[in-house]
Amino acid sequence: MGGKTGTKAVYFDKLKALLDEYKSIFIVSVDNVSSQQMHEIRQSLRGEAVVLMGKNTMVRRALKGFIGENPEYERLLPHVKGNVGFIFTNGDLKATRDKILSNRVAAPARAGAVAPGDVYVPAGNTGMEPGKTSFFQALGVPTKIARGTIEITTDLKLVEAGAKVGASEATLLNMLNISPFTYGMKVQQVYEEGQTFAPEVLDVEEAQLLKVLSSAIATITTISLAANYPTLPSVIHSLVNGYKNLISVALEVDYSWEAIEELKDRIANPDKYASAAPAAAAASAGGAAPAAAKEEEKEEEKEESEDEGFGGLFD
Repeated sequence: MGGKTGTKAVYFDKLKALLDEYKSIFIVSVDNVSSQQMHEIRQSLRGEAVVLMGKNTMVRRALKGFIGENPEYERLLPHVKGNVGFIFTNGDLKATRDKILSNRVAAPARAGAVAPGDVYVPAGNTGMEPGKTSFFQALGVPTKIARGTIEITTDLKLVEAGAKVGASEATLLNMLNISPFTYGMKVQQVYEEGQTFAPEVLDVEEAQLLKVLSSAIATITTISLAANYPTLPSVIHSLVNGYKNLISVALEVDYSWEAIEELKDRIANPDKYASAAPAAAAASAGGAAPAAAKEEEKEEEKEESEDEGFGGLFD
């Protein structure tokens, strides 16, 4: 008993030290991950992350003991179920996640295993003798006899994603030397600074976040202005609208200040500014015309110069 107690104490201390040192945790499923594959994953993450496994009962007991000092650890408890482990890191979450998922190995189909994806049997010659035709027919695989061997005539979806592999399907896939599944760690949840979220959040681009943020700001601004309740996004609009109202009142009561002198002059003498606009446009067009004419003259001179330099056809 003393040995077990000592082992638990060491594990608790190690878990607490990792929780204190690292700000982010990947909660990963390790179903069908071999010990050799686990070793390779640890090697690939060395220097970036630390993998910690343990019995769920022991992990939950340890976390409950830490909750008194760190209440945020309670968010980890609902995810400590099944065949899971922790990967601690302070590095870039997306890069670490990709490295975790990249280590996958092909595996043959096993009866009773849940297919992680659709499994297809490709068309082609199997090299098997005709005596096994009935086995293919029992599974609904279309075949024909070609050159004394069984040939599958069309591609066939044998197992759908999420379905259990039957004994007959597993036997057929193994007979055809098809290893349709790949196994590796699967990230179930991400914990960072007291919050847990789905791993899909890591794929959200910055542009998407900015778009959502801009939409939220616009909505808050609209509601604030409609309710006449000031908020940070609406303040600038309230100031602009207030200044517009101030100008309207100033024009109505003939009150003036330097910033609106030109506006008042434009309202009082619209003809002066209306005549100035066509003149400016004409000046712009007039300036462009001589420039175009001058450019055309240069082109003609250049062509004449080139003709003289090259010589006549019969010189």
